[in-house]
Amino acid sequence: MNRPQTHEYPVWAEQYISLVEGDVFELLKRQAAEFPDFVNDLVEKADYAYAPGKWTIKEIIGHIIDTERILVYRLTCFARGENHALPGFEEDDYVAQAHFKDRSLLSLSEEFSLLRRANMYLFNSLIEKELNRSGTASERQITVRALLYVIPGHVIHHIQTIKSRYL
Repeated sequence: MNRPQTHEYPVWAEQYISLVEGDVFELLKRQAAEFPDFVNDLVEKADYAYAPGKWTIKEIIGHIIDTERILVYRLTCFARGENHALPGFEEDDYVAQAHFKDRSLLSLSEEFSLLRRANMYLFNSLIEKELNRSGTASERQITVRALLYVIPGHVIHHIQTIKSRYL
């Protein structure tokens, strides 16, 4: 599959898409196992936030899970030809309402793995016509192809943040 072109996504998506190298499907599949392994090594820092008002490691992982669900919902809608605009979401509000601090880090890593593995069936079923479809979310146009790149890029972005600010 070709990389999405800049006209296929809003400016905000570039920070995630640019992090994806190689075969996006292989990366998506690898992350289902590698990201939980990375997370499971952070158990001792699970409740750590590097500054007041910043998310804990558990909250970051929960945010990644919520975001994957939302992006996959958008991807599904657009792949199926949805013409209605989809709403945005306020990530800080979602994290504040989710009670991630009450969960174990291991449960969050397992949830990510199961969610991603289930999503892989959808990702692998997409045909070129569906990849080229686009829709509006958060008042911006984006293609299914671009969303397939944003999803793993978002995970990479947060891994980099954890490594640079939490470890």
